Amino acid sequence: MRIDSIVFDCIDATPLARFWSAALGWSIAPYDEEELARLRDEGVADPEDDPSVLVEPPEDSDLPTLYFTEVPEDKVVKNRVHLDLVADTAIEDDVERLRALGATLRNWAEEAGNVWAVMQDPEGNEFCVLPPDG
Repeated sequence: MRIDSIVFDCIDATPLARFWSAALGWSIAPYDEEELARLRDEGVADPEDDPSVLVEPPEDSDLPTLYFTEVPEDKVVKNRVHLDLVADTAIEDDVERLRALGATLRNWAEEAGNVWAVMQDPEGNEFCVLPPDG
């Protein structure tokens, strides 16, 4: 077995997909004619209003896609599953980059001498930023 997609329930799929696309340096899946026709059949004239947006990892990876799908209810409690991201540079630099994209820093955590940042994406989904490997 393998993970195909990690799914985010959200209020507004396109902006949240853009946040994660920019945060990870991944791409929003392109809209081909077949996909545009499917959206039109569902009453969606503009891809900006797509209620389900796919963010794809680099082509040469085996990583799962991220799938953002709109749901009517707000997030009300802590996530039961979250992503751990490893910083590319100094952890503080990546935390600031993510804040500039719209994330918020909840707190810094520490355990057994390891320090990481607990953050939330623009819709409040928690994720962690770990220091670079090495």
